[in-house]
Amino acid sequence: MSNAALQHTKESTDQSFMADVVEASMTQPVIVDFWAPWCGPCRTLGPIIEKVVESKKGAVKLVKINTEEHQAYAGQLGVRSIPAVYAFDKGRPVDGFLGALPESQVRAFVDKLLSGTDDAQMIAEALSQAEAASQQGDIALATEIYSAVLQQEPENIAAIAGLARCHLANGDKDQAEATLALVPEAKKNDSVIKGVRLAIEMMADAPPPSELDAALTAVMASPGDHDKRFELAEQYAAAGKYQDAVDHLLMILSAKLDWEGGKAKDKLLKIFEAAGPTEAVTIEGRRRLSSLMFA
Repeated sequence: MSNAALQHTKESTDQSFMADVVEASMTQPVIVDFWAPWCGPCRTLGPIIEKVVESKKGAVKLVKINTEEHQAYAGQLGVRSIPAVYAFDKGRPVDGFLGALPESQVRAFVDKLLSGTDDAQMIAEALSQAEAASQQGDIALATEIYSAVLQQEPENIAAIAGLARCHLANGDKDQAEATLALVPEAKKNDSVIKGVRLAIEMMADAPPPSELDAALTAVMASPGDHDKRFELAEQYAAAGKYQDAVDHLLMILSAKLDWEGGKAKDKLLKIFEAAGPTEAVTIEGRRRLSSLMFA
């Protein structure tokens, strides 16, 4: 299968592993294929697992890690031989296998991960569609899909978090808080829920438009003043303008990576958490941050 045809498969790195695998698996299962160019069985397994994952049309994602170039997480997971495949769900490894299995066994492995039921796959696909709609700015459609999922699974954490974010996108903090009241007690500290709560907390400090305009004017007058730029980024974040906040924080970091003892980086990571791990601003922002840190 050509790279152009792979819509649910991506190459990743040690620097992107947390975002591409751990955080992404909070909303849908993620399969990690540890491989290397010199590995013959890897070349056999690769096209098979890609085919099976792509056939699920977004219900599961595949992340490929070249262990010749990226060894950190392979080491942490105890990978001693390749190909090694791990399935992640809700931020943790839940299953795996070693070696090049035939397609029938790979398909059984993926089906087991998806609970092997039509309902489970339909829920996963619906969540994927809602996420895509939200990222494309169609908040009304995303709201409708998340609400439909909650009709089927009232305690689905991904749907609760997604619906709350839709309310935030519409500026309705009260409704977002009401939605979070649906979270079961045992899941209140789930990372995706904590991210939404952080976004709500940021909104409490949202400045009036006139104050935001004044802060921007001050930065334009003194572009080298990191303190003013940081204050502007904080105000943008509070107003829900995450992309603007990220852009200004990265300007500070590009000038001085350890500014104020890592103050800008810490704020940037909080914004990623508030925005959500699968949002474009988080994915692209993490990539830009990694390029600065590992340049």
